Amino acid sequence: MTSPTTRSRWLGYTACAAAGCLWGTGFFFGKLALREMSVAHMVLYRFLFACLGTLPMSWIARREFQSHQRVRWTARDRIILLVSAMLGIPLQFLLQFEGLAHTTVSHASLMVGTLPVMLALAATLFTSERMDSISWFALFGSTLGASLIVLGGRSASNSGGPTLQGDLLVVISLTISVGWILMNKSLIVSHGPMAVTAYSILSGTFMLVVWVFATDGPPPITGISRTAWIALACSGVLCTASTTLLWNWGIHRVPASRAGVFLNIEPALGSILGVKLLGDHLGPLAWLGGALILAAAVTITVRNHDFDTEVLLE
Repeated sequence: MTSPTTRSRWLGYTACAAAGCLWGTGFFFGKLALREMSVAHMVLYRFLFACLGTLPMSWIARREFQSHQRVRWTARDRIILLVSAMLGIPLQFLLQFEGLAHTTVSHASLMVGTLPVMLALAATLFTSERMDSISWFALFGSTLGASLIVLGGRSASNSGGPTLQGDLLVVISLTISVGWILMNKSLIVSHGPMAVTAYSILSGTFMLVVWVFATDGPPPITGISRTAWIALACSGVLCTASTTLLWNWGIHRVPASRAGVFLNIEPALGSILGVKLLGDHLGPLAWLGGALILAAAVTITVRNHDFDTEVLLE
């Protein structure tokens, strides 16, 4: 008979794997919606739908606060939350999906495979964590892999293919997401992942609404196909709100170093969806670069046992 501890561990792994699979569909749904609206309006709708999925988390966070299970939010905590929300939602996602508009789902997904390595490097530079020689070698391999993907994108001649501009925008957005994650780490220790996740999404979406209305005007309501609406709802509820809840629930039941491996489902599944469903083409350089990125990410997440990845949101 399975013990409660073993059962809890397997449920945690299942939740992390489900989060990785759902994250892997994010670029696919985003690409479908981008066929009918601008980047800014697509990102706005994604997070409006995400807010619907976040409401239960905000209710739970409020209950925890009322029952005195969490400490009060200081002025410094609120400032950190607002800055991290600005970086993590309007800035990161607008840049990321602007990049997606100029590249393919497969290329963008493979670029996301650099995120675990970026996290390890940032932890080494800004915290007391250290990487060994094998981890540094993996970092070099990941950088080389990203370079090969970018080089492959420059050779595309069709208008819907990958471009250098698109690939670089995705990489820049991932760099911003690392800063977002590191800023949230201190908040989660005091206030818990549920509260930080809910308040970050809600405040970041408010900033996004202000920015999009000021620069692109109100989003379209009519003239949008059922396919686009379904893609927007899935990207918000499934790929943002639900993934965060699954990941944070699972990460409390299994070691973060082991759960981090499931982050690599995202680039692998995203690339497969791009090739199989959207007709993307990956040249030899892109396949080689993707293999290097995934191998490096697995190496980093398995070996770097102290790095905490529980606050990830894409």
